[in-house]
Amino acid sequence: MAASNATSVFISRIRGLPVLDAGGDQVGKVRDVVIQRRAAGRPPRVKGLVVEQFARQRIFVPMGSVQRLDAVQATVSGPVNTKRFERRESETLVIDDLFDLTVDRLDHPESATIFDVAMRPARTLEWELSEVALRLGAKPGRFSRRSNHTTIVDWSTITMLSVDHSQGTEQTLAQLDEMKAADVARELHEMSPERRAEIASALDDGKLADALEELPEDEQVLLITALDPDRAADVLEEMDRDDAADLIAELAPELAEVLLARMEPEDAKDVRRLLNYAEFTAGGMMTPEPVILPPDATVAEALARVRDVELTPALACMVYVCRAPLETPTGRFIGAVHFQRLLREPPSTLVSALIDSDLEPLSAGGNLHAVSRYFATYNLVNAPVVDGEHRLIGAVTVDDVLDHVLPQDWRGTQLDGLAAASPVSRG
Repeated sequence: MAASNATSVFISRIRGLPVLDAGGDQVGKVRDVVIQRRAAGRPPRVKGLVVEQFARQRIFVPMGSVQRLDAVQATVSGPVNTKRFERRESETLVIDDLFDLTVDRLDHPESATIFDVAMRPARTLEWELSEVALRLGAKPGRFSRRSNHTTIVDWSTITMLSVDHSQGTEQTLAQLDEMKAADVARELHEMSPERRAEIASALDDGKLADALEELPEDEQVLLITALDPDRAADVLEEMDRDDAADLIAELAPELAEVLLARMEPEDAKDVRRLLNYAEFTAGGMMTPEPVILPPDATVAEALARVRDVELTPALACMVYVCRAPLETPTGRFIGAVHFQRLLREPPSTLVSALIDSDLEPLSAGGNLHAVSRYFATYNLVNAPVVDGEHRLIGAVTVDDVLDHVLPQDWRGTQLDGLAAASPVSRG
């Protein structure tokens, strides 16, 4: 995406500009700009443009689709989603909400009125608010510039705005209910901490657990500590055991023990066992709930197990054959069978006859380097982990490995990128 230059663009000057698609046809005209507030004093991010079509219907165009924006026109790439624009709870419209709004200044004792707002390119596919044009004293009509007391200041010099969106929590929850976990996490990530805690407290336990797994660690900690301990324990029970263990390991020891004590005993037992392993080892990365079958199980039984909708694709791609007991830690680990091999064999075939004899299990103490080399060598997305007695104690999936290989803040960076660039439906 390119702007006419790298300087700020005042939003009143792009209002009414024609918006053209990749073929040069006019889609509509710029009606407003959608922004989203961010925490830690960062300027609000520009999510996209509200474009008014010829039938006066308003649609949303994400900034990631805007290839060029100058004083003449805006050009967008890719297909244009013609679904009617509906503002979300966490969003603000610059013209409708901010123009003529009275704000306090941090660098001046006198309050002022906004009469224009500027935005600028911040990085690839992302824009943010940069400056605010203020009028001191009396408040004239909208878009009027006739005043002897005007000034342009950096966005950081005014207090964070509080705008009534006239949308309640119920509508936000209804929107989130239709989203995938990563999209719910993106919405929570973009909310102010106060709003995030409010919405999280109202989300279903399972929905919140799935979203928590997609959030950066620091935001996971803030959310779980803001919940009532009983509710927090319920949410941890809904999370994957390895993710729950990773989160609990980041909490203060006193709080961690309180939450573990309030979890169901079997769930807490699994988490406590995972906490015994160092973070960057196979034991620290594994989940204790892979698909486990006895030696006399058939292909039909194995396929029925991997059809379970609760299984992630990574866990469903491998079944493990073990002696009883069949819960981790199991009896002696016999071997692993690939899902694709199951698909090629008759339903009555015993899974023990299909074991990959070339696949050696990981040891619980294997470090991250050894685990990542193992996955690369065998081209796997799921690998068995055994203890010193050759009992299966869990399985490491490739997403667990990537969580530890990627930079610590990768989830926050990814969510910022998705929010800036995603052209998908807004729910």
